Amino acid sequence: MTIYNLGSINVDHVYRLHHMPQPGETMASRDYAQGLGGKGANQSVAAARAGAQVVHIGAISAQGEDWVLDRLAEYGVDITHIARLPHVASGHAIILLDAGGENAIILHPGANGRLEAGSVERALEGIGPDDTLLLQNETNLQVEAARIARAAGARVIYSCAPFDIDAAREVLPHVTLLALNEVEAAQLTAASPAGIQVPAMLVTLGADGAEYRDLAAGTVARQPAFPVEVVDTTGAGDCFAGYLAAGLDMGRDLPEAMRHAAAAAAIKVTRAGAGDAIPEAAEVLDFLATHRRD
Repeated sequence: MTIYNLGSINVDHVYRLHHMPQPGETMASRDYAQGLGGKGANQSVAAARAGAQVVHIGAISAQGEDWVLDRLAEYGVDITHIARLPHVASGHAIILLDAGGENAIILHPGANGRLEAGSVERALEGIGPDDTLLLQNETNLQVEAARIARAAGARVIYSCAPFDIDAAREVLPHVTLLALNEVEAAQLTAASPAGIQVPAMLVTLGADGAEYRDLAAGTVARQPAFPVEVVDTTGAGDCFAGYLAAGLDMGRDLPEAMRHAAAAAAIKVTRAGAGDAIPEAAEVLDFLATHRRD
């Protein structure tokens, strides 16, 4: 069982501020850090740290950033199918983080939007019914990859973020689990008067936890968030999605997979950073051992 992830890889530039700037306002940051990010990389790291076998399909610049590949490999991600593209910048994000842990993010896609169809097809040659494909709205070739995966009988988990209704409409016919936050869920519902035609939805609700909505059965499974002191929410939803994908891939039942995912996300938000802040499986088990009633 393998998780394939056609996913973005970003270099995160994080600026800590007392508050978010208003239009026309200039302010000095309290701190600056650079780290590994991108919804795709975050989800790959989360799934790998949860214990799944993860193959990342993506691209970065051929100029510099070797540390990005080293970091992914260190976390247990197979980097064989990450291309190095000349004359294009790696994807990167400018992240503004306020004193309360909330963020605002500007993305530059860079190499994430320059993936070649042949490379993606070769990377997915071995995908089968026991495997999972992860997708997000931060790369090209999402529809092509989803078609390949569904034709092979694989599970397809699609994070509809950043929200783009046109991209969503193209991908959704091939999706088995749609993952999004409550704002994105409201946007998609408003844009879909005929209903959202997917078997299931995972909706992350921030401090209120998450819901798994089985649209075929008409049931909802809820997982409360664990109460923790929040430092940085960047990548928390990706951490949850990656851990959930890994749990399902490893045969956990849904309530157990969601509980592990919620614990991982809770630990992550107590730390600064995105992909680099995602906990290992052993840390999640230790956390759950002390939160039996949550």
